[in-house]
Amino acid sequence: MLILAVSTLAFAAESDLAKKRVPAERLNEIQALKNPFSPSSENIEKGKELYQTKATCFTCHGKEGRGDGLAAPGLDPSPRNFTNAGFHTMRTDGELFWVIKKGIPGTAMMPMVGSVITDDEAWLVLLYERSLGKR
Repeated sequence: MLILAVSTLAFAAESDLAKKRVPAERLNEIQALKNPFSPSSENIEKGKELYQTKATCFTCHGKEGRGDGLAAPGLDPSPRNFTNAGFHTMRTDGELFWVIKKGIPGTAMMPMVGSVITDDEAWLVLLYERSLGKR
């Protein structure tokens, strides 16, 4: 019973993959944004370094992106599990960049660009997050 409850809590955010996180009136514009960096192993490694240090993503999303970081317990909704390949098929790079840049109201996801990382660094982090869904 306890295991079921813990499993349900750990993947709470995953139950709403289809919910758009960007303003509806800007959706087409945001979806059209393209990552200026190629998904080369060098760029993914730069993104991983940022994710696990300066960008502080690991705090909530975990070192391996499973949504199991030290700050994850008690967050509602729980942090996104980036190893879920289904999530990545439902989001454009532009949508994910918007979330990193602007945050998600009503969640613990705060704006990161400008306060913690640059636009370029956010795009690199995004490459690393995308790579987690392909493992």
